[in-house]
Amino acid sequence: MKFTKPSWITHGDTSNKGDAATGPKRVSIFSVHVHPDGSRIATGGLDARIRIWSTKPILNEASENSGRPPKSLCTLAMHTGPVLCVRWAHSGRWLASGSDDAIIMIWDLDPTAKGKVWGSDEVNVEGWKPLKRLPGHESDVTDLAWSPEDRYLASVGLDSQVLIWNGFSLERLCKIDQHQGFVKGVCWDPVGEFLATQSDDRTVKIWRTADWQLEAEVRKPFEDSPGSTFFRRLSWSPDGAHITASNATNNQGFVFIAAVIARNSWTSEISLVGHENTVEVAAYNPHIFLRNPSAPVATANICSVVALGADDRSVSVWQTKSARPLIVAKEVFERQIMDLSWSWDGLCLYAVSSDGTLAAFKFEAEELEGIAPHSAQQQYLQKFGFISSSGQTHQPSTRITPPPSPHPLTQQHAQNGFGASANGHVNGGEVINKLVAKRNTKRRAHAAFGPSTAHTIPSAAIPSATFDSLPASMSRGQSHSHSASPLVGPGMSAILSDPSPFSPLPRRHSGDSNGSMGLGMQVPIDAIDSLGGDVRGKRKSSAMDFVDERPQTKARTLGGDRLREGAPVVKEIPLASGSGVANGQGYLAGDLGVSESASIFKVPPVLTYLNYKAGDGTEEAILEARNAESGDLTEVTYVSGKQTLWLDYLPSPVIMLTATQHFCAVGMLDGTLNIYSTTGRRLMPTLTLDSPASFLYGNKAALIALTSAGILYSWNIKKASANFPPISIRPLFSISPNSSVDGRSITLASVAARPNGSPVLTTTAGIAYSYDPSLCTFIKLSDSWWGEGSDAWTSRSRGSNTQQMASITPVAHVESLISQQNNPPSGMTQRPQWWSTAMTLGHLESKLHAAKVLDSGQEYKQFLLVYAKKIADEGFRGKAEELVKELFGPIYWRPGMAKEDGWTPSILGLTKRELLRDVLGIFARSKTLTKLAMDWQDLLKKASISSED
Repeated sequence: MKFTKPSWITHGDTSNKGDAATGPKRVSIFSVHVHPDGSRIATGGLDARIRIWSTKPILNEASENSGRPPKSLCTLAMHTGPVLCVRWAHSGRWLASGSDDAIIMIWDLDPTAKGKVWGSDEVNVEGWKPLKRLPGHESDVTDLAWSPEDRYLASVGLDSQVLIWNGFSLERLCKIDQHQGFVKGVCWDPVGEFLATQSDDRTVKIWRTADWQLEAEVRKPFEDSPGSTFFRRLSWSPDGAHITASNATNNQGFVFIAAVIARNSWTSEISLVGHENTVEVAAYNPHIFLRNPSAPVATANICSVVALGADDRSVSVWQTKSARPLIVAKEVFERQIMDLSWSWDGLCLYAVSSDGTLAAFKFEAEELEGIAPHSAQQQYLQKFGFISSSGQTHQPSTRITPPPSPHPLTQQHAQNGFGASANGHVNGGEVINKLVAKRNTKRRAHAAFGPSTAHTIPSAAIPSATFDSLPASMSRGQSHSHSASPLVGPGMSAILSDPSPFSPLPRRHSGDSNGSMGLGMQVPIDAIDSLGGDVRGKRKSSAMDFVDERPQTKARTLGGDRLREGAPVVKEIPLASGSGVANGQGYLAGDLGVSESASIFKVPPVLTYLNYKAGDGTEEAILEARNAESGDLTEVTYVSGKQTLWLDYLPSPVIMLTATQHFCAVGMLDGTLNIYSTTGRRLMPTLTLDSPASFLYGNKAALIALTSAGILYSWNIKKASANFPPISIRPLFSISPNSSVDGRSITLASVAARPNGSPVLTTTAGIAYSYDPSLCTFIKLSDSWWGEGSDAWTSRSRGSNTQQMASITPVAHVESLISQQNNPPSGMTQRPQWWSTAMTLGHLESKLHAAKVLDSGQEYKQFLLVYAKKIADEGFRGKAEELVKELFGPIYWRPGMAKEDGWTPSILGLTKRELLRDVLGIFARSKTLTKLAMDWQDLLKKASISSED
């Protein structure tokens, strides 16, 4: 085996050469994938870019020195967040990428797109253009997988959703949202029968591709797995017999393993043991291997090769016929492994790490004993009724070609599926029991495509780079490679319940041996009416049996009999300066109800027309207000489409509107506020404020109003009560309304509210505030000052939908708004030694408090785990012990007991001791906090056992 680690493969600012000792500054690489023809690899990193590299300079020293072919082929920069996953289609024609900007991009070859990369000194040798942008996820896209023959593309993310896309038209086909935690891994059965996903809810779920319903759920090996891993990438063996899943544990979470899940029984009786920290990724070699190369391809003669990457910075490679790994490459990287990818020939393994480097392991065919050609895999899978849509063995083309056009499944294919010969004998009596799926008498539904589908997919072809074989006596320069030593580490072994590793497990029988119960019982609803009256027997008549023959009348609404008027020309109506309406034009200045000197915000102008879009997104409604220029009529309407749902007339002109799916709010010039239901009922009496509202914002059942005099109000409309007494925001502006920073007056940049009624006030000074009723004071949610040195500062938006981001991750949204309003720190100021550490810890503690005030449980857990990781990295035992005690609570507290000393067992809907379990998992991997973690883990375990008793 040859090992190399090229220094020129990097993500980050390539124009920044860094210093002579360390070279250019590297950022994390999250994903790597090899093109099917082996000529290039794609990587995705923290710099929000995808980079495509030639593999020949990585594997061939002569090519590296000569610069032919070029090392870097292309840089793609359409994502606005870190690229977490890159995956080539099996055809090699398209590249899919997923990012934490919640977007999936499909890239297509474009021979005309060569040239200089905009905004950098890099040059693209080959061009790739964005073919299609696939929105749909609401948070980070963590993993992608193309199904066999590219029929489907599956994507998973931190929104806990699994999305299925058509692999040809790239339209979304299905959304699966049955996971209860972040989904961090996805893989396909090699014959396309099932899809497997792995989530932070500590399960692996198996989905049927026939109807996208749940086939099985595997929990046992993941019950004590830590929730702090970046990914949970799993892989399906090329013979379809096993899934190897990452982030599993044995012995109540103290032994880190990769769990091997058997097909059909969906149980994990095999564990790959030896890594000293969490396994992050598993990747099977695409070839099947023969235990006896001279024997025919049969179930009993097949094994596989799987690679594991872990947080202990090591890579291990296992052959399933052996209880010990083939190799273990220790300390290959400085940080955890993020992704693994095998070349199509099965002889090269690529690994990337969060330290920003890539490593390649090149094997000789003799080292991977028994490697079989892909034709052998195709021949083996055909025994179970699987036939390629092209009818041929899938091989990487020597030219980059479009995906094959989909062909309808033949009846013979549908009938001769997995179960057709599963329990019989074929090919001279060989018993086929490895790939037996539940019998399904239904024909599988496939997307139908018109004859023009293939022509709608852009196509272009270029000759692929050739791949030279490695010279036997290859040596590498010290500039970018080193020997992987030791290659075999002690303690690596596979724990098996069977003397033959990965051998078929005994099949579990049930009353329905063929698994077909219920599949033929789908009866259309209208078929019930066709049943004779005597079939079900007599029954008592009910009111439902009688048909109301009275003529149906359409329900009326207030104002619904008139057509909706078009939006008029919007004009500002001037306010008269006298004590009455001047010549019938304009409104009294006295209507403002506040003197100019007492106000700190401008009263919104009186316009002839205002509107606000409301509703939950399924049926958009609009709240409208019309102020007559004469000053004698103000009308409020709530409309949907061309239908007026309700209307009302008001004594004072309307200056502010807001609405949610629960209520509508109307602010008037005389300082009053009306609250309506969506049917037009007044939910509360007319509220009289100290002055007209300058800001009005609603979120679900919460409403906040900020008046021109700077008084803040907050109500819970559903309960018809105030969340806290009215409070002045003048202290936020340093007493004087003309206060300034850097010569600029401080004003409010934005006003928002959380569903719990907490206001979010962002100022132009780069500070966001909220009000905490329990402390009776304003608190800082965030401050641009943290950006000067905190590693946890969020400097950009993590999602394309701002409204969704504000709802799901409010703290991150606030920091994103502050970053957009303020210039980033220069980073040129000399700082003390502990500056970054102190700033990061202080910032994370501030974010934890902000998440509590804004009622963001998801963010609280995320910040807590990052905070624990920082404490563990620094080895601060005092802080760690204090945090543990805070989460554990009183030693003798048990569920059901009353609160003691103000300690509550949960926070934001999260159980504190469950959070502590994850925190202790992080501390256990620290060199200085291991004993502390183990002591508290024992105590936590005893407390759990005691509470169960």
